[in-house]
Amino acid sequence: MRYLNYINGQWKEPSTGEYREDLSPHNGEKLGEFPSSAASDLHEAAAAAKEAFPAWKKLSFQQRASYLQKAAAILKANIQEVGRDLIKEEGKTYTEGMGEANRAVSILEYFAAEAKQPLGQVIPSANAETFLYTSRTPLGPVGLITPWNFPIAIPVWKMAPALIYGNTVVIKPADLTPKSVYHVMKAFDEAGLPAGVVNCVFGRGSMIGNELVKHPAIKAISFTGSNQVGREIQRQAIESGKKVQMEMGGKNPLIVLEDADLERAVEIAVGGAFKSTGQKCTATSRVIVEEGIYEAFRDRLIERTKQLKIGDPLDETNYIGPAVSKAQRDGVMEMIEAGKAEASLLCGGEIPADEELQNGFYVQPTVFENVPQDARIAREEIFGPVIALFKVKNYEEAVEMANDTEYGLSAAICTNNLTLAQRFVEDAEVGLVHVNSETAGTEPQLPFGGNKNSSTGSREQGKSAIEFYTEVKTVYMDRM
Repeated sequence: MRYLNYINGQWKEPSTGEYREDLSPHNGEKLGEFPSSAASDLHEAAAAAKEAFPAWKKLSFQQRASYLQKAAAILKANIQEVGRDLIKEEGKTYTEGMGEANRAVSILEYFAAEAKQPLGQVIPSANAETFLYTSRTPLGPVGLITPWNFPIAIPVWKMAPALIYGNTVVIKPADLTPKSVYHVMKAFDEAGLPAGVVNCVFGRGSMIGNELVKHPAIKAISFTGSNQVGREIQRQAIESGKKVQMEMGGKNPLIVLEDADLERAVEIAVGGAFKSTGQKCTATSRVIVEEGIYEAFRDRLIERTKQLKIGDPLDETNYIGPAVSKAQRDGVMEMIEAGKAEASLLCGGEIPADEELQNGFYVQPTVFENVPQDARIAREEIFGPVIALFKVKNYEEAVEMANDTEYGLSAAICTNNLTLAQRFVEDAEVGLVHVNSETAGTEPQLPFGGNKNSSTGSREQGKSAIEFYTEVKTVYMDRM
């Protein structure tokens, strides 16, 4: 089936007349054809968003919320199709793929409910006759550039707050996972959203993304992806006077202290590192273990890792699916080969030999130990199912090692010591802290974002989302 751009309330062919195949990373199955759009398609979408903005911002919050509620209901009614398409094109396992599809529904419902929350502040004045208050105003058309690893959740967690607060949207989805965003656009279309309020242009980031960042009608850019691309987008956005929000990489540590429940800590490490084939910015990459339980933890981690089933993500018994593409798998294997030269390989480290997996982009879950702190696998984001194990003497050494990174997205600790858990919350140089749970995992009502080179700008999700998608207006009101 051939899919189209969604511009000004219509499904439109790309001006190029060219399309790109959407292929399953499990077996190469063709899932559809999506536009390879040109700059003129993006310009048309931006113009539509600009034209639609004045009327959209004048609607009440409840009126805007009604469209989000309708879209959520449409997605929910089609959740099996939406979830299975996500699984097929991204490679997430069945449980994770269906969970993400349902999460998109929850995000729409959450931000629809924000329409009934208080907005702005009343502030006492030094003058008894002056009424002071603040209100929030939308920015205008916003540009959203979204990644392939959460192909429906991240687009929705950007679109939903943008829309509820009165902005119009132009979205450029990841070219590896376009079908998930197609389902979102179809839901908005069926919900009767006014023409031009949401627009979607499929195509290469080097073409469509660049044009989106530079377009004068676009007032803000929200991007999730790699640091290299993000920094260039940030530079261009700042030069053109746009508000910019970046969510980028992570090198997330899990600390396991001697008093932790060993079995639970191993499951937390395995889940955080290997779910989604490690393709999360919040995935556990470094596991730092106190020396008193290091050997026992290591041996159980190896045993558990070797038990994990790899294969067809639609098979509910499998724990790990494929990498999203050959290029992604090749990048992970390059890092694994670097690890073999720098550290001690404990398990995994190869492409599975199973005949039924040869048409997909699979990689074994991998564990290293004796990893130098300056090794590539200790410093660089891998975005694959790889754990680097470290042994430390005590909590202080563990925290020092955990913070020794350019990134600051997420960190976790396993301990029954409440005092050390509370210290860790304060000591960890990250935006997200987990105590006795995986580094990965977020809920839509909470802020999401990191420190250092992981994020710039205000947080996403929850009530914090209003900070990026609106501006504060301060009002002084006096009598005549």
